[in-house]
Amino acid sequence: MTERARGRTIPVVARILLVEDNEMNRDMLSRRLVRKGHEVLVAVDGEAGIELARAQAPDLILLDMSLPVLDGWEAARRLKSEDGTRAIPIIALTAHALSGDREKALAAGCDDYEIKPVELPRLLEKIDGLLR
Repeated sequence: MTERARGRTIPVVARILLVEDNEMNRDMLSRRLVRKGHEVLVAVDGEAGIELARAQAPDLILLDMSLPVLDGWEAARRLKSEDGTRAIPIIALTAHALSGDREKALAAGCDDYEIKPVELPRLLEKIDGLLR
């Protein structure tokens, strides 16, 4: 989502749920998103991510696929199967760039896919595209 201001396109603030178990990745990404004006909610495993998505109805979810308790693949399937969370866009985050992973993430219900380490400008473009 963007707004026009004096001829410039400015990203609209979104509430983003970041589901990431790696503390360094979580802190780095959440700080960078907050600096861009987004509100960031954080969960450290798939089950907690689902509960937070249900309770807070974020605008978008960034979902690590290798999570404890409940992995990102199953978390995405569950989120997309529930009426209250089905419409929330999900971007899969993974350090594994294996052939077929993108298709597997999309099949699980993710709307897009990003490889770690995350390139913030590319991720922000994907976020803006999904929020429009």
